[in-house]
Amino acid sequence: MNPVPRFDPADPYPDSDGAPMAENTLQFDWIVKIKENLEILFADRPDVFVAGDLFWYPVQDRRLANPMAPDAMVVFGRPKGPRGSYKQWEEDGIAPQVVFEVQSPSNGPKELRDKLEFYDTHGAAEYYLYDPERNRLEVWLRQDGRLAPVAYVNGWTSPRLGIRFALRAETLEIFDPAGRPFLSPVELARRARQAEKQAREAEEQAREAAARAAQEHARAEQENVRAEQERARAEQADARAAQERTRAEQADARAAQERARAEQADARAEQLAERLRALGIDPGAAG
Repeated sequence: MNPVPRFDPADPYPDSDGAPMAENTLQFDWIVKIKENLEILFADRPDVFVAGDLFWYPVQDRRLANPMAPDAMVVFGRPKGPRGSYKQWEEDGIAPQVVFEVQSPSNGPKELRDKLEFYDTHGAAEYYLYDPERNRLEVWLRQDGRLAPVAYVNGWTSPRLGIRFALRAETLEIFDPAGRPFLSPVELARRARQAEKQAREAEEQAREAAARAAQEHARAEQENVRAEQERARAEQADARAAQERTRAEQADARAAQERARAEQADARAEQLAERLRALGIDPGAAG
């Protein structure tokens, strides 16, 4: 989006200039990729506002400055939420710290100079300009109060965002602080579907593993029950054997008693016979 060309007192802060956000699909895809991945990067930071193609009004007096609409911008220290435009005086005076522009074929040298001058004048700390047609990246970093060009950008890491830029032979690659590449919405959706599929498969595998574990546990319980039964039967058999041994010992004791009584009877009979013989009586003849 280009700056509003003129000041209308009846509508001093319009939200749009009526121009399209991008001139071609390549430029549009890059704008969306950068903006959406920045949204994802700071999704858990309520104090970081990310926007794309949103008018930034740096001062309230329109006679002093027209707005600019960066293709993407990041503002630290401001809450998330919908805005028709970014009016800096209503945002605690905080200027967007990081701005991105994706160059289109119609962006002439003067327009690019105007953008750089705007961001330099109104406090941007980092400015990134990418030309997807020529695969060219330019970076400016605020130093000593001014935006100064960075000499070597391949492998450059944003001081505030922590993202890394890698210029390949055919295109630019951007990586988040964890090393994950910025992806297009289609790629993000594909990754999300793949992650959901993997999650479902993992859940199904977990259910199957839990079922197998339950079966193994049931079998182990059954084995334990059988082992307990076997031990009980063995103990019963041992008890019966002990009872049999006791009965046998008692029978042996009774037999020994019977033998002892028989021996005693024989001894008494022999004693009686001896007395009879002493009296001159033949015990055998007495019958």
